[in-house]
This record gives sequence, C-alpha cells and structure tokens, in this order.
Amino acid sequence: MNKKVTILTFLCLLLCGGIHAQIENIDKIEWQRVERDSLPARVDSLLTEEYVPQTQPTDDQYRVVTNRFWHNWWVSADIGGHTFRGDWSGNGKFKETLSPSFTVGVGKWFTPGFGIKGQFGMGNSRGFTEIWTPYAVGSKDAPMYKSDGTPYWKLKTKWWDWNANVVFNISRILYAWEGYGSDERFNQFFLTLGLGGVRHYDKELKNEAWGKPFGGPKHEWYGNVELQYSRFFTKAKAWSLDVKLRGRFYETHFDLSPIAGRRWDFNAGLSIGATYYIKQRGWERCAPGEEINYFINVPTPAPVLVAQDCPEYRTFTFYIFYPNNYSGRNDAPVVAGADVHSMDYLAGGIFTQKRFKSNSAVASRLKSGVPLRSLKIENVPTEKATFTENPTGVARGYEMSKQPLSLDMDADDMRRFEDVAGYYYAPIYEADKTWCYRIDDETRTQTLLSSENYKETTSYGLNAHAGLSTVRENMPLEEGTTLVSFADVYAALVGDEGYISQFSDGQAVEAIRDILENGQILHVQAEGLATSQDNYTGENAEAVGLDRNRALSHFRAFSAIKWLRESGKFDGLKQGDFSINVLSEPIGRVDDASTRGLKAKLNRCARITVKYIK
Repeated sequence: MNKKVTILTFLCLLLCGGIHAQIENIDKIEWQRVERDSLPARVDSLLTEEYVPQTQPTDDQYRVVTNRFWHNWWVSADIGGHTFRGDWSGNGKFKETLSPSFTVGVGKWFTPGFGIKGQFGMGNSRGFTEIWTPYAVGSKDAPMYKSDGTPYWKLKTKWWDWNANVVFNISRILYAWEGYGSDERFNQFFLTLGLGGVRHYDKELKNEAWGKPFGGPKHEWYGNVELQYSRFFTKAKAWSLDVKLRGRFYETHFDLSPIAGRRWDFNAGLSIGATYYIKQRGWERCAPGEEINYFINVPTPAPVLVAQDCPEYRTFTFYIFYPNNYSGRNDAPVVAGADVHSMDYLAGGIFTQKRFKSNSAVASRLKSGVPLRSLKIENVPTEKATFTENPTGVARGYEMSKQPLSLDMDADDMRRFEDVAGYYYAPIYEADKTWCYRIDDETRTQTLLSSENYKETTSYGLNAHAGLSTVRENMPLEEGTTLVSFADVYAALVGDEGYISQFSDGQAVEAIRDILENGQILHVQAEGLATSQDNYTGENAEAVGLDRNRALSHFRAFSAIKWLRESGKFDGLKQGDFSINVLSEPIGRVDDASTRGLKAKLNRCARITVKYIK
C-alpha cells in the first residue's frame, strides 16, 4: 500500500544505524514525510496498522464553520390576504371568501440551508355555511338560497395563531453558501413546514344555543406550509423583500360545519413582507485542509518518540487596512505620547480625528455662511474602541462598519454632531484641498487624480471579521495559515467589549488569546503595501511619488509592529524576532483613478504574519 506516514528522522537513524537520541535533544529533531513503501524493511516491520488520523478541515463548498447560538437570527413581518376553503365555500362568489391577515416571526439558521422559526399571526376567515352556527352572519330566519332551494348563510370567524416550523433554503441547499459580500444569489427560495395552534376569539361557542351535533373547539391544531421568494438588494444581505404563498390546513370543524368524509378546511393566501437578518449573519467556510497525518505506534519505551511531545508549527495572518495617504507615522505608537493612536483611530476613530478649536467661531460662520477654512484646528485624542456607546451615531473606525469614515460638512449635520459630542469635527485643510479622512503630515500637499478622492464614500468592512471573505478572495495567503481580522486581533489585545465587539468574532478572539497565553510566539513579520495612484507633477515627480509610497508602506508595517510590541503580549520576543517590510516591491499597481474602489483599498495595508508553536 502506498500510504503516507509521518515519522521522525532520528527514528530511521536509530533503527538502521544504531544512533541513540537523548530526550534533552528533542528540540533538534526534525520531522519528514516519506512514502511507507520507501522505508527500510527493518523499520517497516516495526510499524503497526493502527494509524490515527487527525481531523482536517475541508474546502467543500457545502461545509461551513458552525456559528454560535446567537448568530444567524432573523425577524420578519408580512401582510396579505387569503381565501378560506371550508365545507361550503363554493356556495358563493370567490371574492367573498377573501380576508386580510398579518404575521410576525423570528427564526435562526443553523446551517446555510436549514433553520427554524416561530410565527404569530392574526386574521379572519370568510366563507359560507349551510348550517346555522355561531360563525354565521345575518339572521337565522333570512338565509340565502342556492338554485336547488338549499338555504345557506355567510360565515366569518376571527382568530389568532402561532406556529413552529423548520425552514429550508432551497437556493443554498442546491448551490451552497455564497459567502460574505457575494454578488450571487440575490434571489432565494425557501420552503417552510410546521405545526401550529389557532384560537377563535370572536364568538362564544355554546352548544345549547345551536345544537350539540355541530359543536367545535375554540382552539385546534393545524399544519403550516409556506413557499417564500426573497429578494436581497445589497451584498450584505441584511434585508430582503419577501413574497409568500401560505397554506394553513385545519381539521374540518374549523368552521363548525363538518361534513362526513371531508377531512380538511384551509386558508390559502399570498402576502408580502420583509426580513431583517441580525448580525452576525452568514458563515465562514472551512479552510482547505492538508493531507491527513498518521502517527506511528512504535512499541518501544522511548518517550522522545511520542508525537504529542513534538511541537507543531503554525501561523495566523491578519491585514490592517489604512486610509489613503495614512500610515500612522505622526501618531502613537510611532510617536510616543501622541494624543492620537493610529490603531485606536482605525478601530473606532471619527472622521479625521480633528476638531475646530473654537465652537463659537464655527457656530457664527455656519450661521452667516462664511467658509471655515481659516479657523484653527486641533487633534481629538483617541479612545479605545471598547467604549459602550456611540451617541453621535456617526461612522467610527476605518473599514469597520458598512458606513464610510468621512462625514458631510453640511451645517445641519455639524450642528447635530456638536449637540451630542460637544465639539465641531473638522477636515484637514491644505491650500485648495479638503481632506475628509486622516492623513500623514508628509502627504498633505499631494494632489490626487480626482477631486472626489479627498473623501471616503464607500466601505467594504475590510478591517472587520465580516470582511474576511472579501480579503480571502483578493489577498495572498500562505498555505495553511489561519486568517483573522484586525478587529479580532484588536479585541484580543485591547478588549472585546463595547463597540469593537460588533466587528470581531468571539471564537476568533478566544483563539488568538489562547495562542498568546498558551503558545510560544516565534516570529512576527509585517509587510506594508501602498498604491501607485499619485498625480505626478513637477521635477523628478516619479521618483518623489515612489519614495512617498515606499515610506507609506514601511510605516504601515512599522506602526503595526510597534502596536503589537506595546501591547505586552509579545514581551518574550527579541527585536530580531520582528521583521518589517520584507517585500521587494511594496507598491501595488492600481490602474483605477479612484482611491475608494475595492482594489485601491485592498492595496493600502499591512499584512502581519505570526508564527508560533502550540
């Protein structure tokens, strides 16, 4: 047989050459993979057939990582109409069997294709009856008559109900989970099957008033069936517009008019509504797994041969994405004691992290319409992104939420912000330029290719855990590394409560903490990247632009390393255990004039790779 096994190099030497290894030299032992058929006969004869496989992840598109209990919930509401089909619904006109109803519900997906939901509904049912019951409408002595002379009456019953259901996402069962931020499957179909109870509340059912043979309950069980079409309008797939075909199937005494041999009454209807999917929504796909490792069961009393004693070398990687022309070189931790910390700004900062010094001067100019450009501006000290409230209601952090970082300079918007925050936020003015995101001092004078590039207008959530699918699809990763987000690492180092908890993943945070506390960090590598989107002007413009972008890429990596070192979680490493800007060409070519596009944003980053033993 041609199975691959994992063995120790020194094992071969021990058995074939008589060399003895000591337990204190375990750190010098090297692992190697060989074909079983290539082993010397003496070694092969000592191997047993008891191979123990390690569980490996899979790249199967239908396999996803199971989320926590409070993930993947949704709430829904719909309103519509239905027709009641009872024992004698055909006695009159179809339109006289139509009635309104509404339903609200809450549900949870356990997998992309399977979930549960509970619903509450209210409505009424209208139809016809040939038997005088409490649901009959009109006078008992004034019936309507069929062509054959049979008397009948209209009927109406009011009710509320609840039901518990299993839900199948047919689209994802057939075509698998499309991933976060995917432009696929904006149209999805669902099948719902469940059981429920209905309660009639409009009439007192007293048998003595209308005859025992036709008695019925005030409440009963029923079956619920729904076929739903949902249309999503954004890649986030947070909201959907829903159209539902619904059937509620009751025992035949729903209308208190049972006919022998007829088994069901039912409401069949059409409704329209909406569903909101609560964060966290979606799933992470399992990472591709390596080949299965097999351990050798060697019947020798040599503790150094136990596979569990040998270290397993692993890596995790995260990207930190920066605004255009920003690297943090003028802020902490690069500049010790600076009132703005670059990582706190990226995680939960506001606008440019600057304000006008005089509130009264701003208020006066806003009222008179005089430009604000000449007013003095100062930094707003950053706070940790673990704050519990965001009373201003504006976007916080760069590429965290789906809201862009830049704010409008509209007078009313500025006044509303000042009412809550106590100051007026300010852009960065430079000559005829107005920067609406934080930049390095060294890049203030740069002229961009488009006047629209001085303001952030889009956000892909690249620094948040929810943006990992986009990062994974577009950025290079070492084989076998675990990808986490900047928000995950920030929460693990600084704290996972408050604002940052909205954008991190609890499991990822705990995994990072476990590595830092129980693993051994070997090396941290930071690679900075900048974009080639300069509007080159003047003498030696190309060389100046190249130097500027190289500086941006270097300081993006450097600020990330400084932050990790100041966290106190890497104190066991020496300075030589950190490497910065090892890329030979740290400038990404972007042929798009816009600095706000996905490709441009992806290329303004630092990639940090942490190698460790666990």
